[in-house]
Amino acid sequence: MQIRLAAYLQTDSIVDGEGIRTVIWTQGCPHHCLGCHNQETHDVNGGALVDLEEIYDIIDNLEGQDGITFSGGDPFVQPLACATIAKYARKKGYNIWSYTGYTFEELLKDSQKNQEIMDFLNQIDVLVDGRFILSKKDYSLKFAGSSNQRIIDVKESLKQKKVIILEKFMITKEKSGREHPPGIYV
Repeated sequence: MQIRLAAYLQTDSIVDGEGIRTVIWTQGCPHHCLGCHNQETHDVNGGALVDLEEIYDIIDNLEGQDGITFSGGDPFVQPLACATIAKYARKKGYNIWSYTGYTFEELLKDSQKNQEIMDFLNQIDVLVDGRFILSKKDYSLKFAGSSNQRIIDVKESLKQKKVIILEKFMITKEKSGREHPPGIYV
C-alpha cells in the first residue's frame, strides 16, 4: 500500500500536538481555505507516493518522540493509508493526533458511507477539526489556527456520541474575549 505525501516526515515538532511529535504531511485537500499556510498540499496529484513500509521503517527508528500527528493536506482524503499507519504507530506506543478541515460531525456522517473514515477515527486520540477561517485566525491558540477549530478527545466523543473538547488546550473567554467553539469540555 502507498500514501501520497506532501513532504518527508518531520520529527521533533512541538507545534503539531502535545509533546514532541513526528508529523506525517499528507497530500491532497478539498477545502482550499483562504490563508492556508500549506497551499502546496492541496493538489491530490502533487507530492510523492511512498510505500507504507518506508513509513514503518521511520517509525521503527524514531527516538524521543511522544506521538504521531497527521496533517497536510487533509489526512481524511487518504483514510485507509492513514488508518493503517496510525494502527502501526499505536502498536509502537505512540499516541495519534490528526488535523482535518472536516468537522467531527461531517466525518461521522461520511463514515456511514465510507468505513475507512471510521477506521481512521478509531485510531485517533485527538482531532483538531474544522476549516481554517482567516477572519478567525488567532495566534494565541494552542495547536489550532482559527478560533472555530476544536481540539477533540476522539475516544471519549465516540463513546459518548457527542463532541468532547479537551479544555486544557482551549483558551478561556476571559483570556481571549471570545466564546469557546461548540462542544462539551473536559
